[in-house]
Amino acid sequence: MTETNKTLLRGAKVLGGEPQDVLIEGERIAAVGTGIDAGDATVIDAAGQILLPGLVDLHTHLREPGREDSETVLTGTRAAAVGGFTAVHAMANTFPVADTAGVVEQVWRLGKESGYCDVQPVGAVTVGLEGKQLAELGAMHESAAGVRVFSDDGKCVDDAVIMRRALEYVKAFDGVIAQHAQEPRLTEGAQMNEGIVSAELGLGGWPAVAEESIIARDVLLAAHVGSRVHICHLSTAGSVEIVRWAKSKGWHVTAEVTPHHLLLTDELVRSYDPVYKVNPPLRTEADVMALREALADGTIDCVATDHAPHPHEDKDCEWGAAAMGMVGLETALSVVQHTMVDTGLLDWAGVADRMSARPSAIGRLVGHGRPIAAAEPANLTLLDSAYRGVVNPAGFASRSRNTPYEGRELPGRVTHTFLRGRATVVDGKLA
Repeated sequence: MTETNKTLLRGAKVLGGEPQDVLIEGERIAAVGTGIDAGDATVIDAAGQILLPGLVDLHTHLREPGREDSETVLTGTRAAAVGGFTAVHAMANTFPVADTAGVVEQVWRLGKESGYCDVQPVGAVTVGLEGKQLAELGAMHESAAGVRVFSDDGKCVDDAVIMRRALEYVKAFDGVIAQHAQEPRLTEGAQMNEGIVSAELGLGGWPAVAEESIIARDVLLAAHVGSRVHICHLSTAGSVEIVRWAKSKGWHVTAEVTPHHLLLTDELVRSYDPVYKVNPPLRTEADVMALREALADGTIDCVATDHAPHPHEDKDCEWGAAAMGMVGLETALSVVQHTMVDTGLLDWAGVADRMSARPSAIGRLVGHGRPIAAAEPANLTLLDSAYRGVVNPAGFASRSRNTPYEGRELPGRVTHTFLRGRATVVDGKLA
């Protein structure tokens, strides 16, 4: 970590704009301008680099407690820092499930100890993720972890009565239910997106309507109750239209898209490489383009990684037996640059909005997603957007290597990450 408590970022392009100096003093930004006197500060030459607010992920699987062979809070937050993140929301599908105040507090404390980024636990909606009985939502909110987001991610809250009760309950403290939209009866035995490719490969199809029907039901429930619903990893063009309609009504509906759903399509499944097996599945090129447009126009609020680490043996096997999921924290910003910025769909201010400000607002995080201005918390990410490099998972900070981008050239490299003024990443390496 840096020796002095003063750091001057010299000539950084704040949100991609004109070069400016940014002085960090203690935990806050002291000044933003040109020709700032460095004094006794550590000076970082940031010429040509993009300065963004620290990224915030609404959807991370840290696996601890219970699956430390895949990831731990420490290794996951290191991966997050390398990817430019200063806060992540840790999903509840751990062992034991994060469905009590005790478990969410354990995860929150492990995050504090790691020191690489803030960890905000997500509480389970139902006991054991079994969809039958509401978990201790109030107790988790009142705990030291202060849980505001609840999700059974990995499973859908498919019972409409349970979903309604959950939405009613969290309304009392401005919580949000983050739904994994997957009608279970429509996806029994499903292995990939239902379409031309699944028919040709003879793999069980996962129809778009399995996602869209749950989203349609839940936006109606949220409107009825007057509560907040967030749609996890939205993946189809039809889902986009439902969310767009719900937002046009003024309902409290938000949605996220993963980096992999912005880039990869079901054509990759022809390789039978289980690295491409994910939930929801990779969709069609038309879906990918609809998702990009929706992220650009704000229908989709934010990018969330759905970072899902798995040990080697759970992925290096035949397709049918392989676990679903991909790691994503260390490549997310590069994929967004490739799909959204380099294509002209978003500028860097838009990236800051979709990857920091909006996820912070949805999760009600304090101190993240803030403007880059004097007196604001110094949660910052410095990106060399001109960099081009081939993804090599051997160098990942994550404990797992199940990336779909191995060997693929992607743009952009995070050179520095600051958490409340303290460097967690320096010159692309963990501090």
